[in-house]
Amino acid sequence: MSKYWRGDDFHRKWSSLSWLVLTLYLLDIQHVTVRGQYSYQKPVVPYENSGLPDVIRVGGLFDEGDTVDETAFKHAVDRVTFDATILPRRRLSPQIERITPGDSFHAAEKACDMMSGGIAAIFGPQSAEGASHIQSICDAFELPHIETKWDYKIRKENYLINLAPHPATISRAINDLVESYGWVEYVILYENNESLFRLQDLIKATQPPARKASLRQLSPDDDFRGLLKDILRATQYRKIVIDCSTVKLAEFFKQAQQVGLMNYQFSYIVTTLDLHTLNLEDYQHGDINITAFRMLDPDKPEVQSVVRQWNNLLNTQGSRGQAYNQQSPYYYGSKDQARQLRKPMANPVIEDNFQMMKTETALVYDAVHLFSKALHVLDSSQRIDIRPLTCESTDTWQHGYSIINYMKMVQLQGLTGLIQFDTSGYRSDIQLDVIQVANEGLIKIGIWDSKFVSREKFSWSRPEVEEIVVENESMDLRNRTLVISTLKNDPFCMFKLSKVPLRGNDQYEGYSVDLAQKLSEILGFKYKIHIVSDGKYGSHVGNGVWNGMIKEILDGTADLAIADLTINNARETAVDFSMPYMNLGISILHTKPMAKPPSLFSFLSPFSIDVWIYMCFAFFGVSIIMFIIARITPYEWVLTDHCCNNKKVNDIMYINDLSLFNALWVIMGGLFRQKPNIYAKATSTRMIAGIWWFFTLIMVSSYTANLASFLIVQDLEDTIKSLDDLPKQNKVKYGCVGGGSTAAFFKNSEFTTQKQIAENMDKFNTFVNSNFEGVERVKNSKGKYAFFVENTVLEYITERNCELTQVGGMLDSKGYGVALPKNSKYRQAFNSAILQLQEKGTLDDLKRKWWKEERKGAQCVVGGSSESNPLALDNVGGVFVVLVGGCIFAVVVCIFEFFIKTRQTAKSSGGNVKEALSSELKFALAFSGDSKPVLRKKDSISSQAENETAMGSQYLDLGLDSYGFPKPVNRQNGGVPPDGFT
Repeated sequence: MSKYWRGDDFHRKWSSLSWLVLTLYLLDIQHVTVRGQYSYQKPVVPYENSGLPDVIRVGGLFDEGDTVDETAFKHAVDRVTFDATILPRRRLSPQIERITPGDSFHAAEKACDMMSGGIAAIFGPQSAEGASHIQSICDAFELPHIETKWDYKIRKENYLINLAPHPATISRAINDLVESYGWVEYVILYENNESLFRLQDLIKATQPPARKASLRQLSPDDDFRGLLKDILRATQYRKIVIDCSTVKLAEFFKQAQQVGLMNYQFSYIVTTLDLHTLNLEDYQHGDINITAFRMLDPDKPEVQSVVRQWNNLLNTQGSRGQAYNQQSPYYYGSKDQARQLRKPMANPVIEDNFQMMKTETALVYDAVHLFSKALHVLDSSQRIDIRPLTCESTDTWQHGYSIINYMKMVQLQGLTGLIQFDTSGYRSDIQLDVIQVANEGLIKIGIWDSKFVSREKFSWSRPEVEEIVVENESMDLRNRTLVISTLKNDPFCMFKLSKVPLRGNDQYEGYSVDLAQKLSEILGFKYKIHIVSDGKYGSHVGNGVWNGMIKEILDGTADLAIADLTINNARETAVDFSMPYMNLGISILHTKPMAKPPSLFSFLSPFSIDVWIYMCFAFFGVSIIMFIIARITPYEWVLTDHCCNNKKVNDIMYINDLSLFNALWVIMGGLFRQKPNIYAKATSTRMIAGIWWFFTLIMVSSYTANLASFLIVQDLEDTIKSLDDLPKQNKVKYGCVGGGSTAAFFKNSEFTTQKQIAENMDKFNTFVNSNFEGVERVKNSKGKYAFFVENTVLEYITERNCELTQVGGMLDSKGYGVALPKNSKYRQAFNSAILQLQEKGTLDDLKRKWWKEERKGAQCVVGGSSESNPLALDNVGGVFVVLVGGCIFAVVVCIFEFFIKTRQTAKSSGGNVKEALSSELKFALAFSGDSKPVLRKKDSISSQAENETAMGSQYLDLGLDSYGFPKPVNRQNGGVPPDGFT
């Protein structure tokens, strides 16, 4: 950071002295005097102890191919060299380097090479990437960096100065001009994101209802015709603000003239400062209002002096000058292209060269002069030395900061006006000429100054500045009777329901009839409704012959046509259309989907297949786990004192009720919410049963809830869901009205699907003669026919036919318009009337009346959704996790029960614990038998054996009956021993 502070401290020491010297110098400075061919009389050197070398090198970085700015830079250096009042006895030497735009590394290398030779400043480059990198280098070595490009990124650097106007100033000027013209509705066209910075004040000020605007971006492929047609037909705006490069602007004006937007109805405000470089001769007599700003005033002495000196140089250099002219800073295209229309000047040579001078070129010229003057003033007050710098070292140039500050303090009258900077170092105080295209060319109509703070922000050079308004008495339609051709089609034109006969216009009603009445009330004409004789809308049948309403207009049978007549390119070659009064698109009309027949196994629908499979595995898995745990845990083994399986009664055994089949039975009972006659006894088996009950509770509840929706809601059988489905099937035929715009849309389409649809309609001849016929065919086809129709007609039909519906969205976007004869003088009158109806909401009221209210039967019932998704594993996966976790925990509890109980039994019987564990585990995992003997102490076992021998006659070996109970003993006396049997 120390190298930056050294420059600041040095400058502060000379701050007061610099201002004093600058003031004295400006009072004494003299203008340049031309003598012959660049011979100047040098004044006396004001500061003999100057440290400046005889040759002062200045660096210039220019993008490859940017020969215009490079040549301007050289010419400006030459002028300073021959100027006796600036840097006397010193000569500026331009060090030119060309770089690849966007290559920051290449730019840094060139800058370091120039610095190694000793330079006083770096000019350029114009590319944003290279300029940012060069600025970093100049900041590090305290070297002045001078830019002339328009930069929307506002940067405040210690060693940077930019002569281009501040973006906020240009943005304010554009908004002030729109406000001064009183525009409240306009289109804003911009080229890229940088354009939005110039238009930011205008965009912010566009707040409805005071101002309304449509923001559109120009296409990068330089084809603007589609956008211009949208502006002409789809919007009511006739005022356009455009921000783009001059090259793109020339092409824009050319295409706008082709489409029909370069006439008295349209007004343009152009943000470029180089409008004078374009050839505007083709637009000067069209009464079109094109307004722009400029920084270069050809009447200023500074501009005339530079142009005059350039002409002298060309005249003396002869053929060499001709070659130089092709790369001159004032050359822009060919000489023929350069001759544009502007305010006449006293000198025609100056006039031609001024036309070719761009603002960017003039800024480069001014930048060199501003730097030279600041260096001259600073050299008069202190000793300045220029030394080489290397990018590898940390050395800096101590005079760089002072030169930049002097440039910000110096005021210079340059080609682009008064050059001065505000306290932040920005060129925000500027003056711009307001120019306009007139019959005599470009003329100056006013001045905008950034210092104007009053309500009137312009100084106009003529009393009134207003847009051209053409009044044509011949456009008055009052007291004229026009024949209106139309077509019978609900709800546009229908026979009125009446019990008495009606004649003339009274027999018709509908949207088109009401629209004709509203237009006649505004424009004052009378009309007669005429139904087209052939029932056609109008299509080209070949050899310049048309049918339908278009034919009647061409033949003069009708003066205009008001119907559901679509605006398209083919019809516009024969007739003119007004602006659209209704926007629409093609849609598909079809019957509502039929319900599918119920499936035999629809009860399985609530769960997906994978859930059913997982449930089956869960059922068998939990049953087996319960069976294994029941055999391992000692608490499922209970004592029995009766004989079973032909065992003697003295063989006391353990018995386990949870065999494999009983475990399956218990688990199945829990699944179906039943109460089995076998219960778990051990804690571990009860945990298994409990967690299974929880699992079945969730699954059965989910199944029941989802089953209701599947049984109630029926799935619908959709044969087609979009346009792409139509060519892929043969079940549903499809068609449209033959000879209309819908048929032409498919026929002229470039998309494969739409081409195939057009071929199939021709192949199977599925066209109909009218919309009514198409609707009836759809209703009677039972889902076997689909009809292409405009969505406006489709909305009307579906409101009144509940069995019909729209399939998919709109296939295109277009509009209905009033058809007029070609080049009709009434077109603008009808456009104004339709615009007035739109603003008042009358067109919306008419559509609501004829679509929602008139001739409408019962209201269609809107049903719910026909889709119910089966529960997937993701929906019930947590239940399976709980089930598995519960089973694992039950196994752990079983292991604890097994070890604790077996250890207690082994100790009480006096046996070995290890042997008892091994024996019990082997028995449990043998999976044979459901009873086992009781472990007792050895002495009790011996005494029991002796008692059994002594009392052997007292026990009887009884057989079992069919129910598993011992058979009773038949006594001779028929009695039963008092203790019964065991």
